[in-house]
This record gives sequence, C-alpha cells and structure tokens, in this order.
Amino acid sequence: MLNLKNPKVAIPIVLIAGIFWSFGPYVVRHIDQPETVPWQYLFTRGIVIFLLLNMYLFLEEGKEFYKNYFKVGVSGLIGGIGLGTAMITFIWSITNTTAAITLLCLAAMPFITALLGFLFLKEKISLTVWITIIVAAVGICIMALDNSGKNSLPGLVFGLISALGFSIFSVSLRWRKETPKFTTVAFAGLFCFLFSAVMLFINDANFLSTGKNEALFATHGTLVCMGLILYSIGSKNIPAAELTLLSLTEVIGGIFWVWLPWMGINEIPSTNTIIGGFFIFMSIFYYSLIMQSNRRFIGLN
Repeated sequence: MLNLKNPKVAIPIVLIAGIFWSFGPYVVRHIDQPETVPWQYLFTRGIVIFLLLNMYLFLEEGKEFYKNYFKVGVSGLIGGIGLGTAMITFIWSITNTTAAITLLCLAAMPFITALLGFLFLKEKISLTVWITIIVAAVGICIMALDNSGKNSLPGLVFGLISALGFSIFSVSLRWRKETPKFTTVAFAGLFCFLFSAVMLFINDANFLSTGKNEALFATHGTLVCMGLILYSIGSKNIPAAELTLLSLTEVIGGIFWVWLPWMGINEIPSTNTIIGGFFIFMSIFYYSLIMQSNRRFIGLN
C-alpha cells in the first residue's frame, strides 16, 4: 500500500476521504421513498462494498489476498458484525430524522469507543476525557429533547446504535491488532448483504428496487469504499488528534450538502440540533487537544 510520510500530502487525502463520506446523506435523500426500501438499500450497498474492497485487496496483495479471511478470528467477526450493524442502523436513523442528527450521533464515536475500551480492554480514561464524554452526552440529550421533527427520537436512537456499532468495530481491532482491517470491513459488507437478503426473503419482498434507487444504493457503497481507501492511505502518518478533527469533514459536509438550497434538499437543522451539535463539536475539539500530547498514530492497514 502507498505509504505517505509527508503530512502535507496525507492531510488533504484524509480530507477528501471525509468529503466522499459526507455525500452519503445527500445520496440517501434522493432515494425514492427510502423508508420503504431499507433492505434493498442494504442488499445492494453491502454487495458493492464487499466486491469493491475485495477488488482493492486483490490489486494491493495479489491473488493470495483471500488468506486474510483465515486471519479474521473472533475479533474480526465481532468487528464485522458491529460495523454491519452500524451500516444497517444508519439507514434507519437517517430515514427517521434529519441528516444533522444522524451525523452528530456518529461524531460522538470517539467517546463511545473510549468507554468501550475502558469497559472491555481495561484502557484508562483520564479525567479530561471523562469531561469531554459528559459534554458530548449533554449535546446528545439536547438533541433528544427536540420534538420538532417527525420520528426524530427513534432516528436519534438508531444513530447512537450506529455509532455504537462503529465503536465496537474500532475496539475489536484494538483488541487484536493483527486483525486484517480491510478484510473485516469487507466481511461487514457481506454481513449486510446476507442479513438483508434473509429479511427480504422472510418478508417476500423484491430484492431490487427501481433502477434509479439501485444506482443510488451502488453510488453510496462506492463512496464508502473510496473514502476508506483514501483514509487508509492518508491516515498512517497523521496523529490521532488531527484525524479526530479531520473526521468532522464528514459531519460538516454532510449537514451542508442537505442544507444547501441549490442542491435540492434544503434540510435546515433545528435550534436544538444546532445547540447540541455545538456541544459535540466543542467536546471533539477539546478531545483532539488532549490527544495531541500523546502524538499517537492510527490508520487502516
């Protein structure tokens, strides 16, 4: 894999990855009646993620790439199921509330990951990190008090479950560092594909939606894969503190695209969402300052 040691090059690449991911909510908003086709969405998106990541692994590692699946282990299975669950609950969240609430819930992932690491990996949490967790929790509670949007509370709950799933994925990789990360993500795509196929079969529903919807499902899966590949290339030599701040590109961009009137959605965040989001943003900023002193490096290999 390309190893970029120059942060001046790596940082823009990670920013571009965040921009790719930020278009996810915008794509979902253009799906015709997305609340009626969640399993079709997950069916197509799951297989696209699985196929594209395996193609990338083949190009990077050659025809022996499949051997990584034998190295996944229990940690990879847990991480893949956690990530697959995050993908599933993401669509349930964003179809039941605003894109801003879904994305702000996902922005709280560093704190959920810290809590899981504390509970299961016995990782220590400093007092200052506890403060950031509490501040983020206050922001989430403020958003939960917002009843202005239809089904906003269920959407927020699904958003938090999605964030929990992503955090389980992160912690599972820290539990066993030799777990092949991209293979685990590909397994998550396969999990989504198979789980949604079972649900579609049980409900005697069509496995595919309209041509327009299928194109949008595949587009979102492609955006996720492109973001992951770019993130893995750029993140290897960027401190975790900077990565935490750079991750806000997805959140800010995602909210911006669905708000921008000429983009055709014009979804304006409520007052509670803006206030709660401010608390979450401040907690992330403070969290990044804390991590700056550690100068830890993280990335997808």
